[in-house]
Amino acid sequence: LVDVMLVLLIIMMIVAPLLQQGISVTLPKATNSVDKPETRGQTTIAISVDKHIYLNAKEVEDKDKLGEIVKRLLEDKAQDEKVVFIKADQGVDYGSVMAAMDQLRAAGIEDMGLITEKPAGTAAGGQQ
Repeated sequence: LVDVMLVLLIIMMIVAPLLQQGISVTLPKATNSVDKPETRGQTTIAISVDKHIYLNAKEVEDKDKLGEIVKRLLEDKAQDEKVVFIKADQGVDYGSVMAAMDQLRAAGIEDMGLITEKPAGTAAGGQQ
């Protein structure tokens, strides 16, 4: 019975990282960032290096209507869940990220966060 439980534990440890939702992007590094765990209900916009925009891992066909689409998605959520997280590849130019943020602001969405990655070997708050 213990062997079976250990095998199940190993399988879960291998499969859990593969279930992570989202598009694979190389995140920019920032030393002064705050850890926030990813939850299933959060709204995430990913911008890939080839400037394709994904909303919760699904490609947005009409980039000009991004704000409207996100606004409709957030209508059903509680007030504390109306935050949009932006994951942009470090190779994406600044203008593309700002254009996406401008569309969200034009749609009335003010709570946004940029997802970054901490450099290896740094502690929280930028202390080493």
